[in-house]
Amino acid sequence: MELNWENYFYGLIIISLVVWCLEIIFPWRKNQSFFRKDFWLDTFYMFFNFFLLNLIVLIALSNSAEQLLKDFLEIIGLSIDSFQIFDINTFPLWLRLMAFFMIIDFVQWFTHTLLHKYTFLWNFHKVHHSVKEMGFAAHLRYHWMEPVVYNSMKYIPLAIMGGFTAQDVALVHFFNITIGHLNHANINWDYGFLKYFLNNPKMHIWHHAKNLPEDRKNGVNFGITLSIWDYIFKTNYIPYSGRDIEIGFKGDEKFPKSFLKQEMYPLSKK
Repeated sequence: MELNWENYFYGLIIISLVVWCLEIIFPWRKNQSFFRKDFWLDTFYMFFNFFLLNLIVLIALSNSAEQLLKDFLEIIGLSIDSFQIFDINTFPLWLRLMAFFMIIDFVQWFTHTLLHKYTFLWNFHKVHHSVKEMGFAAHLRYHWMEPVVYNSMKYIPLAIMGGFTAQDVALVHFFNITIGHLNHANINWDYGFLKYFLNNPKMHIWHHAKNLPEDRKNGVNFGITLSIWDYIFKTNYIPYSGRDIEIGFKGDEKFPKSFLKQEMYPLSKK
């Protein structure tokens, strides 16, 4: 599998078109337009974040985080090699992919809880929660700071496990993109018994709920691809069908509507 910008571009296009067709064929909110509210804004976000930002930031952060970790370990008399607990490349392919996927997904789940817990991070995460009608493209509506936080948190466990091939990363990345698109899609699916393992539209809609109980005010259903972390750590919440619930956050009526103003919003907050 040759990896280049063209393959990433067509991969995202194919996934998006397939999930959009599923929205049209199996709509959950039947009165929601195919070109829902902010459809084109989210489409712009999707390409901006996936290409111009996410891939570039991923490369830059990997290099920067690696150097910072090396410098820190040298101060305490260690090295990357001594810090590495095991080399995942010695595992069989299926086990290597599974370990990579599970560990990365847990780190992302934990990072996601932090985005809701701390006001400074929440101001950036509000961009994603400003979506008022759910659809597949809402998956990649997020502020440019989010991949900085996520990718920084992911680097240390990757260093512990050893290196990965580009093919490993691509396979897991596109699987996560597919599930993420489906989670945000207007699709009447919950995957049956697999809902206890995989995040799904009927679970994720509650993550975007505008009104939650006081004891859940920091959010629920933080799973990115897997739902198991929410069931294990008791952050799961599906009280009833969330098909018609209002999504967003308190005060979202005053939140900026344009791309540039949304990007600047967190920077204007103390």
